[in-house]
Amino acid sequence: MNQGRTVSSQLMTHTSRFTRDRCIQRYGGNHRVKRFSCRDRYLAMTFAQLTYRESLRDIEACPGAVPEGLYHMGSRGKVTRSTLADANEKRDWRIYADFAQQLISKARRLYVAEPFGLDLDRTVYALDSTTIDLCLSLFPWARLRQTKGAIKLHALLDLAGDIPTYAWITDAKTSDMRILDLLIPEPGSIYVLDRGYVDFHRLHQLARAKATFVIRAKRNLNFERLRSHSVDRSTGLICDQNIRLATPSSLDAYPGNLRRIRVQDGETGKPLVSLTNDFDLPALTVADLYRLRWQIELFFKWIKQHLRIKAFYGTSPNAVRTQIWIAISVYVLVAIVRKRLQIKRDLYTILQILSVCAFEKAPLAQVLSTEAHTSKDGDIHNQLSLFDL
Repeated sequence: MNQGRTVSSQLMTHTSRFTRDRCIQRYGGNHRVKRFSCRDRYLAMTFAQLTYRESLRDIEACPGAVPEGLYHMGSRGKVTRSTLADANEKRDWRIYADFAQQLISKARRLYVAEPFGLDLDRTVYALDSTTIDLCLSLFPWARLRQTKGAIKLHALLDLAGDIPTYAWITDAKTSDMRILDLLIPEPGSIYVLDRGYVDFHRLHQLARAKATFVIRAKRNLNFERLRSHSVDRSTGLICDQNIRLATPSSLDAYPGNLRRIRVQDGETGKPLVSLTNDFDLPALTVADLYRLRWQIELFFKWIKQHLRIKAFYGTSPNAVRTQIWIAISVYVLVAIVRKRLQIKRDLYTILQILSVCAFEKAPLAQVLSTEAHTSKDGDIHNQLSLFDL
């Protein structure tokens, strides 16, 4: 007897069907499609992410055992390996990239006031990349070296809520600093970068856009010290200096002054040198901003461990990009649900619960709640006694 909607169906209510259909229409996703629409494909791939399906055969078999499961999620097409494989090859990945961006916009509004460790009234982003290894015999288009294939996932992470603002998928040979050419800087925002992004011409473009950057300096930085500020060495700070680049080519690329802050790492004891174009922030805050860059490393580690972006259901570039964007949309969707329902659990625990309760018919908030649920009717009258005395 139907006693309510399934957990997975309730989860989908936190997405906008209108927005999803508009993304599909924008790229002609359902052109000449009679069965298994782009929406059906998204629901099947979302189910695969939530329940950790290993292959197309796995995706086909599990909904087949519970055929009403995907139907109640909103899917009207039968999931078969051949149909899903064909969709992965031909349906434009940009459909799901655009839809993920819509979810990201919702999530950022929900997490705008989320604390991230520093009392700043400015948006702080961390930019970095991670390499996803691929089998060269299956993905010949992703050649990195003679015997190795890989792609790069670049992400811009909003540290308030750890929401990925945008992602770029490139071949593994693409230099990190080239992503700065694709970045549209937000005036007043702070961008925290690793030293792989040291390119003074591109950093100058950030400064001209009225954005602040905090970046780790390379060891061979050639500079001229203009002024030194007093620091409290008990906090780990070593020096706070105003500098000018001394190498002619670097000075040509960045003609302005920079601020150089050196701090001792509390864990390793090694000195860390940061550069910034902000001369007003306290030196310790700048040092702490660079330490917070570690959150994007944890984000990459988290999605690799808990979402399906290391083993792929298709071998074409379109299939790989689609799967990564759907994985990102699932991550953001779970973050939205967590915030809207005021769930106290972390994202990992929520995903684990959803993986085993996807087709349960119970209120979503109750399933994800930290409190154990007990039936109000504790005495079940038709239950036989174990010990009949």
